[in-house]
Amino acid sequence: MVSGWFLWFIVFWVFILAGLFAIGGYFMFRKFLKVLPKDDGKSVLDWEEHYVETSLHLWGDQAKAMLNELVTPVPELFRPVAKQKIAGKVGQLALEENAESIENDHIIRGYIQATPKRDHKFLRKKLAEMQIDVTPYEHLFE
Repeated sequence: MVSGWFLWFIVFWVFILAGLFAIGGYFMFRKFLKVLPKDDGKSVLDWEEHYVETSLHLWGDQAKAMLNELVTPVPELFRPVAKQKIAGKVGQLALEENAESIENDHIIRGYIQATPKRDHKFLRKKLAEMQIDVTPYEHLFE
């Protein structure tokens, strides 16, 4: 027979494991939704890759350094995913504007548009550290 304290210990761990599985499943489901093709036949991730590959020749060393600097507040584990998503949006903006190279303006606008609002405070802080005026981009933060 299981004693009282051991029974509560087992029940406690059942709830902890169920919660952790639910959290993991939620994030896996979100990733699954990004891989599903949309009406045009390409998924969100396919478009990101397309824009990154198509705009690769526009990225100079200064633009790459700027992107790397802006994503430093992102935890190291998630940084490659964040860079891919932001680079895809930056590439899309540059290609739509027929830019000859990717400038800081493209990177800042792409970063703002590619990230959720809850992350904008980190971008504002980082831009302030880099002494970059955010006034021209205020309309994008809304």
